[in-house]
Amino acid sequence: MFRPSSLHRTLPAALRDARSESAAIRASALADLVGYAEGERHQVLALLEGALSDRVADVRAAAAVALADVRGVEALPALLFAVEDDDAHVRQMAIAAIGEIGDGRARERLRRALSDQRPEVRFQAVIAFSRVAHDEAIAALLAALDDPDPDIRYVAIRCGEEQSLGAKRSVPFALLEKAAALLADADAAVRVAAAIILARSGDRRGEPILLEVVRGSLVTREMEDEAAAVELSGELGIAAAEPDLVRRAFGFFGFGQDRFAWQALVSLARMGHPRARAKIVRDLGSWWRDRRTLAVAAAGRAMLAEARPIVEAMMGDEGRADGETVSLALEQLGSRGASTELIAPPEVAS
Repeated sequence: MFRPSSLHRTLPAALRDARSESAAIRASALADLVGYAEGERHQVLALLEGALSDRVADVRAAAAVALADVRGVEALPALLFAVEDDDAHVRQMAIAAIGEIGDGRARERLRRALSDQRPEVRFQAVIAFSRVAHDEAIAALLAALDDPDPDIRYVAIRCGEEQSLGAKRSVPFALLEKAAALLADADAAVRVAAAIILARSGDRRGEPILLEVVRGSLVTREMEDEAAAVELSGELGIAAAEPDLVRRAFGFFGFGQDRFAWQALVSLARMGHPRARAKIVRDLGSWWRDRRTLAVAAAGRAMLAEARPIVEAMMGDEGRADGETVSLALEQLGSRGASTELIAPPEVAS
């Protein structure tokens, strides 16, 4: 089967193909134009804005995505018009773009989208409204937590985290109480997300849910939430989770490590598990740079005081470990009051 080339077009080629007779070529050309917005912003923005009126819905949606990528505030009036598009996917992408741009002029249109009959549109509206209307975000999120669609309840919890914990603010009491009620939600992903926002706020009411996830008796479709549950079990010091954390970190008899073995290792080490702490320190002296970098990150997250001299010796030596990972780990090791924001292990070469 013939497909358009995956190579990025030159600017002249992208401008030409954006006017192709083929809708697929027009859509892919719009994506390539994003890379030229910095140097040729006026020309690129004009073409993307015009594409919001394309006769083919997929092209209109691609234009909205591209405008989000370039933070095309100049095209906000056209995006607001696209919110009323006949095609639901175009409406979704237009709403998502408005959320990325974050311009308050979109507030009223987004408010109407919050009550759209189509759940996919409400989903995007919850995200966008919470970014555009900060002063009304919590009220909108509380309402979304009662939505009949579980995906919308889920994303409202995640937006609540973004609004509060991401901005270094306490989660409002009303939102935490609503999250506590959602621990009994019919949807597993909603229950897990509710337990996570509670735990990150120092509220232990979701601890049984986290324990179920760590044990594998509760499965969520969101992998990042499973990773968070594994690491939060260590932050909360859930003793009952230790056998399952050991299984995840080390496998059975040393075989079959879990996909979240790193998070489990961090949790065990944070709980004072001797084998986990010894492994992290041992890996700091590994022959492989990638393994040393992962061990540095684990030492920081687990606050291993005994690892600090070894990590300090790596400062300024990129050959030994990633410099940013070393700096972050030393910051975490410097104080018991260091940030407790959950992070993924650093990206290393496969």
